[in-house]
Amino acid sequence: MTKKIKLKISSRLLKKRVRKGSYAAKPCRFCSSHAQEKLIDYKNAGFLKHFLTERGKILPSRISGTCCLHQRSVAREIKKARTMALLPYVAS
Repeated sequence: MTKKIKLKISSRLLKKRVRKGSYAAKPCRFCSSHAQEKLIDYKNAGFLKHFLTERGKILPSRISGTCCLHQRSVAREIKKARTMALLPYVAS
């Protein structure tokens, strides 16, 4: 005769389970229809600063809300701007 042991689920796991199902992806700001005037260019350093942290690291796409295609182009243009000394490599 085997006894079945019923495990208690902690409240932390219950919250995690609820959070996991309620994930909604942000739409990419460059993929929208009115984004034609927003070109990703290394010369536009003020615009590219929105994709950097305070310490100078490139924000991940899950935080910045860009799709993988545009995240790669943003990262490429940030690296170009860094080599042209328009953006810092690290925060001063």
